[in-house]
Amino acid sequence: MSLPRLALTLGDPAGIGPEIVLKTLADAHCPRCDITVVGSRRVLQDTYKRLQRTCEVTGWRDRCQPLQDPDGLTLIDIDTDPATPGEGTAATGDASFAYLKEAIARTQAGEFEGIVTSPIAKSLWHQAGHFYPGQTECLAQKANCDRFGMMFVGRSPHTGWTLRSLLATTHIPLKDVPQALTPNLLTQKLDLLVESLQRDFGIAAPDIAIAGLNPHSGEAGDLGREEVECLQPWLEEERRKRPGIKLRGLTPPDTLWVNPGRAWFERADVPVSDAYLALYHDQGLIPVKLMAFDLAVNTTIGLPFIRTSPDHGTAFDIAGKGIASTTSTLAAIALAQDLALRRQRLNIH
Repeated sequence: MSLPRLALTLGDPAGIGPEIVLKTLADAHCPRCDITVVGSRRVLQDTYKRLQRTCEVTGWRDRCQPLQDPDGLTLIDIDTDPATPGEGTAATGDASFAYLKEAIARTQAGEFEGIVTSPIAKSLWHQAGHFYPGQTECLAQKANCDRFGMMFVGRSPHTGWTLRSLLATTHIPLKDVPQALTPNLLTQKLDLLVESLQRDFGIAAPDIAIAGLNPHSGEAGDLGREEVECLQPWLEEERRKRPGIKLRGLTPPDTLWVNPGRAWFERADVPVSDAYLALYHDQGLIPVKLMAFDLAVNTTIGLPFIRTSPDHGTAFDIAGKGIASTTSTLAAIALAQDLALRRQRLNIH
């Protein structure tokens, strides 16, 4: 097998993306991959010099993480102006969009097996005229893909247990969630989740827990009618159609994450599922970030190529200070590496 060929985008140049890229690629623990950075050489050179000065001025030189010299990078140079750390603008939003657009085009042309994306600011994309809810939706649209999902994966450093959580709905207002949860949408997300578990993680007959929507999963209709009128009939039909798959639920949202929490922090042999299907953004991401904030990886399933991303934002408040953590980006590269190697073994293109 060959080293996985990955594109690593720079993200918003006013955020922590450039710092994380330079730290990650200088880290001895960075997974062995053929990584090409897609971004601006001038932005990286400015970041490199700025962080070196920060270490000297603060006297932290012995505590600063090593930085990759931009001149030693394999780089697709999208020439954009350096930015003031922490001061995101329409121009920095436009730059981050240009980096991603180029990475997608190169990946579709066969240069890369996957993309690891650094964080962007959605509001700055919108200011620049790029009206996508986020990078996930942009990737799907440019890949001509209408079946995709946002899954979060993290491996516990305490027990070794692997958490997997898929969101049925993503970047929409909470008031729109009940109307969005149609049987067609839920079946599509479940199809994607089963396919990913079988193909990407080698779980032939997965066990999947599915959350309810309302408190106590509606309490037989007393606390909301969505479960009895839509969600439970849909789930019963899916159980009938998928006899080899264990579908648990609808699990009350306040108890769905109790055993995963124990499996993450205490012991891996508690009863847990192979994956969890959350019905809306915060239902899935609050527990993921409580358990695995620095270790969780956002991966887009359903695309014709691999895409992973650290599970954090641009962190404009700490940009340029030299204190951004690379933990989640290292995990994102490691997951992309694992997925690429598995697909190479299975000869999946």
